[in-house]
Amino acid sequence: MLSGFKNFIMRGNVVDLAVGVVIGAAFTGLVTSFTASFLTPVIDFIGAPGKADGLTVKLGEGRLDFGGFLSAVITFVMTAAVLYFLVVLPMNKLAERRNKGKEPEPAPITEDIRLLTEIRDALVAGRVPAQAVRHENDHPADR
Repeated sequence: MLSGFKNFIMRGNVVDLAVGVVIGAAFTGLVTSFTASFLTPVIDFIGAPGKADGLTVKLGEGRLDFGGFLSAVITFVMTAAVLYFLVVLPMNKLAERRNKGKEPEPAPITEDIRLLTEIRDALVAGRVPAQAVRHENDHPADR
């Protein structure tokens, strides 16, 4: 039981996921700081200061805050764009440069290709593959 747990933990994808979660948690602070320092002032300057109080609808004792939601959507889109252009795109370019000149690994041979190769080799050798041999009493409907 413990060896199965050890095998599960030592899988590459579990370790990669754990590293990704830790890096993501650390990156959250960076994104929050970037949003508060740069994106929120830009949104406020454009015309949605604070929560854009002019875009609210009173609903009984509560209110629907469309301005706050719009501000959050704009912040999300701007943050996603900044992350893409400043982090993801450069990392993809760096990975491309590292892999330049390396040949991709060939795809593994699928079962149908293996069977077709076996049939071809059997035909060339002038023999019939074992799977194709039928007994006289075999009928396709009996299978």
